[in-house]
Amino acid sequence: MDESSLRTKMQQVVDLVVSDIASIRIGRATPSLVEDLSVLVYSGQQKLKIQELATISVLDPQTLEIEPWDKSIIGEIRQGILSSGIGLNPVISGEKIRINIPPLTTEDREKYLKLLSAKLESGRVMIRQIRAGFLKEIQKSFEEKEIGEDEKFSQEKRLQEITDEFIAKINEHGEKKKEELIQL
Repeated sequence: MDESSLRTKMQQVVDLVVSDIASIRIGRATPSLVEDLSVLVYSGQQKLKIQELATISVLDPQTLEIEPWDKSIIGEIRQGILSSGIGLNPVISGEKIRINIPPLTTEDREKYLKLLSAKLESGRVMIRQIRAGFLKEIQKSFEEKEIGEDEKFSQEKRLQEITDEFIAKINEHGEKKKEELIQL
């Protein structure tokens, strides 16, 4: 069992989950709400993320400001945010886009908590799938007499310890996000 490739694959899943849950609204302005949204710009010729097109800043806990580097695409960025389905209403004021973040209702909070749970479970499932793949490798090595029974059990035990470690990381990030959702 190659532990470094196992850890690399599992860390990629944790990073994916962290970036995925960062986009869940928590009722206050954070650049992560919009920075990864892809927008069609330059008459639909290119699809770029907002963070590649503009500076995103937080004016106050309820307001985001997006300042495009190329002022000619301000309308396309606004349209991209509107069509993304994240429930934000961008307003163009001069050469900047302002987004007021409405406070979360109880229903919204419950909806986002369910979404958070689903995303966390998806991450845990991906970790378990990686574990299953490595378990098959260990079993195959044992059947081909490359490793003995003691080595097989020690590798399986080590695999489970690493799996538990990465699932704990996912749960830890989930708890932090849950606290942010509940506290506001």
